[in-house]
Amino acid sequence: MISEDWVVVILGLAIIFLALFGVIIPKPSFSWDSTDVLFSQVLAVENLQIIGGQFVLVFAAALLGALLLGKPLKPLLFVFPFIFVWTIFALILAGNSSIRDYNLEAVIFSLGIGLLISNCFKLATWFKEALSTELYVKIGLVLLGTTVIFGNIITAGALGLIQATVVVFAVWYFAFWLCKKLKIDQEMALMLSSAVSICGVSAAIATSGAIKGDAKKLSYVVSLVLITAIPMMIFMPYLAEWMGLSQEVTGAWLGGSIDTTGAVVASGSLVGDKALEISTIVKFSQNVLLGIAAFAISIYWTYSHSKSAAHAEKPTVKVIWERFPKFVIGFVFASLLFSFLISPAQVDSVKAELKSIQGLWFALAFTSIGLETNFKELFVHNNKKPLYAFLIAQGFNIIVTLIIALILFG
Repeated sequence: MISEDWVVVILGLAIIFLALFGVIIPKPSFSWDSTDVLFSQVLAVENLQIIGGQFVLVFAAALLGALLLGKPLKPLLFVFPFIFVWTIFALILAGNSSIRDYNLEAVIFSLGIGLLISNCFKLATWFKEALSTELYVKIGLVLLGTTVIFGNIITAGALGLIQATVVVFAVWYFAFWLCKKLKIDQEMALMLSSAVSICGVSAAIATSGAIKGDAKKLSYVVSLVLITAIPMMIFMPYLAEWMGLSQEVTGAWLGGSIDTTGAVVASGSLVGDKALEISTIVKFSQNVLLGIAAFAISIYWTYSHSKSAAHAEKPTVKVIWERFPKFVIGFVFASLLFSFLISPAQVDSVKAELKSIQGLWFALAFTSIGLETNFKELFVHNNKKPLYAFLIAQGFNIIVTLIIALILFG
């Protein structure tokens, strides 16, 4: 079975090469300022056919992804069209001129629709299991590589790696120290500290794998990450605007402090293209540290817990490669391809269409995030100390990351 990150690289690059070889689906129109324009342009037969073409492309990619990952296809046959329809509804809502004046992007509406459904109706387990949020986000990120000049990756990536190193060490240590002060057990403390300091869900899962952690504790930490990412994603861009931060500083702040890659992408897109680019590269820099962090945690766990050492994963360099986010390879390859190997004329011929598909994947991901997020999950845990520790550590993370972003990107 192929890992999800490699599947993402395969699917993302397949979409790019299809476009380069002439299989291009035009960019549909979602802009309207009156009901007349809505029905005569956005809901016109020709535009609906283009939307249908995009559906065929992304649905085929989602089915192929499920096949490569060994997931059941039957639930996806129902779930994906459901997600797509609500996502298109969100794109149409965001296309209204009055809404665009408030700088509200489609991802906000797709997230809101998903949250409304998941918190008002009980979704079946098989439905939630068919959601592939990370897959959709990462495919969109590989496609994002076609719009990012490689030189920018080198510059922002170097600064991002410095920021990530400082922030990860500072925030991880603070969160772990805080958990010890609150007498939170060490398993929970390790997962929580990694989640808040490195890259959210992926870091929590990697840490749990390194220490063979309790699945229930991991589930709770994941719920904390997903739910707290939503208000951060929505309000931090407006806070950055209020503080008068540049797009570069804002992007570095968002990329370094918001825990999930998808939320970083959505938040960056609310600010602008440059903020999206910087936030994505900075988040990649944090993701790259995940393998090293998992390696270090496995060493700590193995050698500091003699009683449970037999149950811990033995630390090897292999752990670093296993935890390394492979989709970053797809992103960098796409950037290299469009920066140096493809002619400017050919880039111009596919750029708008690929950007449209990229935006669609992000919107699909955020409908999915909404559908799998239930606010009640925060309050079912009897012990509220991990919640308090996570929120305090996240506040510390936001402040430290802002200071470092101002120093490096200001």
